[in-house]
Amino acid sequence: MNNLSVDIRQSLPGLSRNQVRSFWAAWAGWTMDGMDSFIYSLVLVPALRDLLPRSGIAPTPANVGYYGGLLFALFMIGWGTGLIWGPIADRFGRVRTMMFSITCFSVFTLLSAFAAGIWSLAILRFLAGVGIGGEWSVGASLVSEEWPEHKRVKGGAWMHTGYYCGFFLAAGANYYIGSRFGWRSMFVVGGLPAVLVAFIRNNVSEPRRWSAKLEDLGETWRMHHAFLQLFSRRYLRRTVFNSIYLIVSLTGLWAGSVYVPTAMTYIATRTGNSEMVAARLASYSTALLGGATVLGALIVPFLAERLGRRVTLGILYGIMLASLWVAFGYVFYMGAGAIAWFTVCAFLLGLGGANFVVYSFWLPEQYPTECRASAFGFITNLGRFAAAGFTFLVGAGIRHFQTLGKPVALTAVAFVVGILLLPFGEETKGRLLPS
Repeated sequence: MNNLSVDIRQSLPGLSRNQVRSFWAAWAGWTMDGMDSFIYSLVLVPALRDLLPRSGIAPTPANVGYYGGLLFALFMIGWGTGLIWGPIADRFGRVRTMMFSITCFSVFTLLSAFAAGIWSLAILRFLAGVGIGGEWSVGASLVSEEWPEHKRVKGGAWMHTGYYCGFFLAAGANYYIGSRFGWRSMFVVGGLPAVLVAFIRNNVSEPRRWSAKLEDLGETWRMHHAFLQLFSRRYLRRTVFNSIYLIVSLTGLWAGSVYVPTAMTYIATRTGNSEMVAARLASYSTALLGGATVLGALIVPFLAERLGRRVTLGILYGIMLASLWVAFGYVFYMGAGAIAWFTVCAFLLGLGGANFVVYSFWLPEQYPTECRASAFGFITNLGRFAAAGFTFLVGAGIRHFQTLGKPVALTAVAFVVGILLLPFGEETKGRLLPS
């Protein structure tokens, strides 16, 4: 970690030691977050085939799809409940809150390895989601406030690559561990992020901007004060539209592209491959998805600084719309060549998935320090309740139509809505981060 910090300081002169360490803490936390949240996608089929009979439910493809969607929905509700971390971070600090959230999702992911049935796994995934729900809002606020103004957009975008690097870790763990030792071993791997807490506690300090603002506000400042600012006359409009944009993005991720490894598993087994080969192909597609999104994250700052935040988001929405519709509406049902073409679609889904990167620097630009984490936490996590509903509907659609492809393809409609509403967003190109 120290060697990596030196490399970044050499490539970006002017960063202080705490700025570097803050970045790595946020990046590593978001990486572990991405790994833990995607582990379930990789083990969904084998885990439910094992646990459904233990709960008295036949492990048919329809039931796997239905209960898989239900567990995704419960996880999303837990993640949405993570909006509580925003006000906590505004009142008690970004660094302390990050440590608590990492501990929460690590412990409950680890305990998922010992699930005895479908419902115990559902509860543990819900609780893991609560912890995961704090990472993005706290990490983005930390980097935005700690990094210098002329590097802030890049810092926010680079921090966000961590989530998709977590896909690589999850895919690698599934390839070398999950495919050999079973789905429970993957949740054991998911408990490892807890070790990151020790690094954060000993090496990262709170941003001066936050400390100075808290001192100005005084001891009477409370968590609910930060939260209520989001609905003031000044911020209500942007809070509403930002929440809609996040619902669109989250629907595309959790009701759409998150099914990439599951779809690849079905395509591979349908074309005569063994379960081990199918698991490895699912890992390949997940790694490709993550790699394409990291590539997109490196491109996003360039586009956002030249075209603006809204246009950049619109381009990425368009890529998601087209690739979801083609991947699940057409390629999923192909015979020969389905694996190759679905791999191409996975790359495009990953590239379009970089739309989340825009929020990492766009949302902090729209709110002041005293309510920045609350705004980020509320907007990014509120959308997960709606996404949970769409995820459940996808699962119900899979059960009803007895197929995975068409219900997932229909989630592309969400991006049509997003594109139509983007002109109402707050354009912040060229503005300084509010004090």
